[in-house]
Amino acid sequence: MLGIFQHVWLTNFPAVCPRTHLVLRVRGRRTEIGVHAIRIRFVDEAGTELLGGEGTVQFGEPPAGVVDVEAGAVLVFDIPLPRPGQYAFEIALDGELGSRVPLTAALAQQ
Repeated sequence: MLGIFQHVWLTNFPAVCPRTHLVLRVRGRRTEIGVHAIRIRFVDEAGTELLGGEGTVQFGEPPAGVVDVEAGAVLVFDIPLPRPGQYAFEIALDGELGSRVPLTAALAQQ
């Protein structure tokens, strides 16, 4: 099963949401071939980083006539959720924030 979820219901807090998958597709132009720094942060609504990491993404030479380049990744995290509220994955490429993926967590009614 494949799904996209932006809200989780939990029975108690603090909690950890195990094996949360973040699927990325980074796109660029032919002029951006090479290695680029990528940084991913999982933050709470105050912007406090709860989880983070950095690495690199490499755009290879595309076939002749192709002007767009892309790279993909599937990342797996056990994300900490200390309390109900709003969270987000922030993805920066070469030090510039490129995307923000929101997630909200709430207490499930018994």
